[in-house]
Amino acid sequence: MKRVWLAVPMFSLLVAALPAWGASDPRLERLTLCRDSWLEWKNTDPSALDSFGAFLRSNFKHNDNEAFITPTSAMIVDGLKVVQVFPGSLGMGLGFSVVVDASFDVTRLAMERDLGKPLRECEAGEGMRTCELSIAEQRTVMIAANDPPNDKTTLIGCYYYYEK
Repeated sequence: MKRVWLAVPMFSLLVAALPAWGASDPRLERLTLCRDSWLEWKNTDPSALDSFGAFLRSNFKHNDNEAFITPTSAMIVDGLKVVQVFPGSLGMGLGFSVVVDASFDVTRLAMERDLGKPLRECEAGEGMRTCELSIAEQRTVMIAANDPPNDKTTLIGCYYYYEK
């Protein structure tokens, strides 16, 4: 019986901590999973783009000479901890992407569960693995990570244009 009494306060602390961990703005996940598009906001709803820009400026920090920004508090996408955000272009891609603290396989399972579809066009080579799924015109969800055991983080992104 003592164990139950000890477990109750510990469970209460865990439940209280969960909302703080998941305190992300839903737009972060919506953009990453191609449910929204800043490219469309730019053309049809500039106020949405401005509002999201203000969210990024107030909740992320940018170091000079870095292509990414980092959250100043815990952020999640699809249940995975966000460690970096690329709000525009990345390499040859234009879109919105995040780096999560999860392996390629864990990220792929989470994405497929959330999207309700398997990621297609998976490739492996040159030390990397990638998968993608076209959601609509100018909206392709993509994940990419280094090969194991170096796949501690995974890039998830929605790309409007990109070069293969």
